[in-house]
Amino acid sequence: MNVKKQFWEGLITQNPVLVQLLGMCPMLAITTSMFNGIGMGLSVMLILTCSNVVISMLRKVIPNKVRIACYVVVIASFVTIVDLLLKAYVPALSASLGLFIPLIVVNCIILGRAEGFASKNSVAASALDGIFQGFGNMVALTAMCIIRELLGAGTFGGGILNGGDGIRLISENVVALGMILPVGGFLTLGFLIAAMQYFLNKPKKKEVAKG
Repeated sequence: MNVKKQFWEGLITQNPVLVQLLGMCPMLAITTSMFNGIGMGLSVMLILTCSNVVISMLRKVIPNKVRIACYVVVIASFVTIVDLLLKAYVPALSASLGLFIPLIVVNCIILGRAEGFASKNSVAASALDGIFQGFGNMVALTAMCIIRELLGAGTFGGGILNGGDGIRLISENVVALGMILPVGGFLTLGFLIAAMQYFLNKPKKKEVAKG
């Protein structure tokens, strides 16, 4: 178990969103304020970590033919717990994210890590995988939120800072309202994926140039 490698994979080289291209729906739908990004990111991280731990513990007793159904039951249980907790203690976030919290049940990130990692590795490694992959997802979500909120609304920290209104950095008269619309989500996501690919491929290009 290589903790440093797992952390770097979750954040950069195997980032679930920007490299593996998983969990696209919430990236495009709810990333209009930092409040949404951090809230969804933490929710996914908690559910992913808990699901990985339970699936890893049960990996030797779950029949192979029904493993996906079992994974969904485990994930759905933790999604229900998180959904109820948000409704009870953070109702504003629950209302803002709406249906996208229950839809975490079928989030490709969680199902993918359950099938690809937790079902084949120890409990400790699976727990770290959940934390680091969830953290990488949250970083991508938050980056999307910051860019779209800043360019589309002219504010930073919407839902969190300055009484929830965010700190205004750009005048309302010059913002690009399209950035908080669906088209803005596609453009921002494409830009972030391209930037990540450039970062990952830069060392390879240097090696080719030297060769």
